[in-house]
Amino acid sequence: MHSNARTTVHARRLIVTRHRAGWPAARIAEQLGISRATVHKWLGRYRREGETGLADRSSRPHHSPRRIPTQVEDRIVELRRRVRRGPVHLAGLLGLPASTIGRVLRRRGEPALAATDPITGTPVRRRHSGIRYERPDPGDLLHVDVKKLGRVPDGGGWRLHGRVERARGRGNGYDYLHVAVDDHTRLAYVEALPDERDPTCAGFLHRAVAWFRDHGVRVLRVLTDNAKVYRHGTNWIAVCVAPGIRRRFTKPGCPWTNGKAERFNRTLQTEFAYARAWTSNTDRLTALPGWVHDYNTHRAHSALSCQPPITRLTA
Repeated sequence: MHSNARTTVHARRLIVTRHRAGWPAARIAEQLGISRATVHKWLGRYRREGETGLADRSSRPHHSPRRIPTQVEDRIVELRRRVRRGPVHLAGLLGLPASTIGRVLRRRGEPALAATDPITGTPVRRRHSGIRYERPDPGDLLHVDVKKLGRVPDGGGWRLHGRVERARGRGNGYDYLHVAVDDHTRLAYVEALPDERDPTCAGFLHRAVAWFRDHGVRVLRVLTDNAKVYRHGTNWIAVCVAPGIRRRFTKPGCPWTNGKAERFNRTLQTEFAYARAWTSNTDRLTALPGWVHDYNTHRAHSALSCQPPITRLTA
């Protein structure tokens, strides 16, 4: 139903039916709680257009003499895509009201800044469609990150014994979970390693690339944060250069640029690392490969139409 309509299509048909039955316009209006002018309006439309005349119509005016010219709208859209700032900032650059700029951007279907990549401006998610930005082919981009997990003390930590034992688990150090997630398929490769130094990171990448190659995926690009090991690590650079892998880096202070790895880390925390009270760190590390295998081959992924990542390779 049209948001401004006082009657429904059914009520308009009722107006016509009762008028044909001999009801006067005043009585029809009284019964339906509308004015006589409204009754005559719908009877007139029915006489001119038939059944189609009773359908809803847009309340938009036929002419908008105060609407800004198309050339100005084009300039607003071009500036928005170039500087990627909001209506208030654009208003200062163009000398137009921010409310006008906001209406133009909505009318032209420009995505919200929160729905675009802050570096490239590429849509990350589209409103009302559920479609997310992703690389077109497996191996086009590999998201790499490291997640630190506090080691579980022998006998279990506070999740098993309660927070009253505040000292339990302190000083046990960390496991460094090195994570590689393919942008297109969301396939994940994970290793628990003792540190995040250059030789360790380089060895992980070498094994990850080999693992993806065994699954028919050739890695072309690697996206990481700006840690020194990724920027200047000689072993890391060598592992990238040898097979021709191009390095990409996130914008400083913007971890969401590496969002697929960050989101996987959160899933790993909630569905594995902290999903149960482990009795030892060895038990948790032993269970990690099985959980990753289940994630890749059985767990439904919301971004993949509730299918597991492995289906992207077989589709």
